[in-house]
Amino acid sequence: MCALQYLRPDLLHLKSYDAVLPLAADKLDANEFPLDWPEGFKQKLSLLWEKGIPSNRYPDANHHGLKQAIAAYAGADPAQISVGNGSDELIRSLLIATCLGGRGSILVPEPTFSMYAILAESLGIPVVRVARDSESFALNLQACGQALADHPIRVVCLVDPNSPTGNGLSAAEWAWIETLPPQILVILDEAYFEFSQHTALPKLADHPNWVILRTFSKAFRLAAHRVGYAIGHPQLIQVLESIRLPYNLPAISQWAVQIALEHAEEFLADLPLLRRQRDILEQALPELPGVRVWPSQANFLYLRVEGRDPQQLQRDWQDLGTCVRATGGGIRLTVGTPEENQRALERLRQLLH
Repeated sequence: MCALQYLRPDLLHLKSYDAVLPLAADKLDANEFPLDWPEGFKQKLSLLWEKGIPSNRYPDANHHGLKQAIAAYAGADPAQISVGNGSDELIRSLLIATCLGGRGSILVPEPTFSMYAILAESLGIPVVRVARDSESFALNLQACGQALADHPIRVVCLVDPNSPTGNGLSAAEWAWIETLPPQILVILDEAYFEFSQHTALPKLADHPNWVILRTFSKAFRLAAHRVGYAIGHPQLIQVLESIRLPYNLPAISQWAVQIALEHAEEFLADLPLLRRQRDILEQALPELPGVRVWPSQANFLYLRVEGRDPQQLQRDWQDLGTCVRATGGGIRLTVGTPEENQRALERLRQLLH
């Protein structure tokens, strides 16, 4: 029994999101962009912090300028935009707005982004897990349909392309999504949109029960600033705005995003390099003994090694200097710089031989 009897018992065994911060290793475990901001943009943000942001004043609580910049980039209306401290805050707000108070559960096809289940369980919301196809990681549509029939599902959580497996939603899966009734909120997490270039945005107006999530932590290299955004029906956005914490984004983070969007073409110019590196890794990994790798539409690859425990392989790989993430019964390897990728291959080759 826990000595702190005022705590909710269901939280005592809840696992937190595990994020390792190694001091001296190639960090290919968090799907971050491998290149930092160009020096000139860092200087611009630094000067803005020094001369233009008063530390004694709260930031823009309503994100007016930020929403306009995001809307212009995304091709949406500012009234359709809500901004959060990473996508995690937006996921939490969406669950509060839909499921809290015993109003329903969430459907999570696994393996996928772990924060959906973690956030739901932290709020006391039931999580209905459905296994993906073990070969292709496609949705098991029959099992999903059965889950909808058996449980009071209020939210369906889908990542496109999926993390950690990298596969995008198929035509059959989109056809199923379009049949979901309006009382179910469909979260379409497009964290890797800039890599895949696939989006549900053109169909959003026809589906007020869909909401798109995106982030600036990946292609725009702003993981340190923790900014995500939702695109959805204005009434849903109004609810998200009413329940989010005030002043949830620091002023410097808001300005960092606006600088990045002003120079979006320059920031996104390195995406072809990353795609080429992903293709090189995808071709080289299966040449190693026992390695199977799946195609990816994102900035990472998912692999399994026959006869190897993923958790132990993660530890061994990190001991040699490359951090990867063991998840979903396999290994997720972020695409890094050419040098980091080559070292990752050499170290894995060393482990397997």
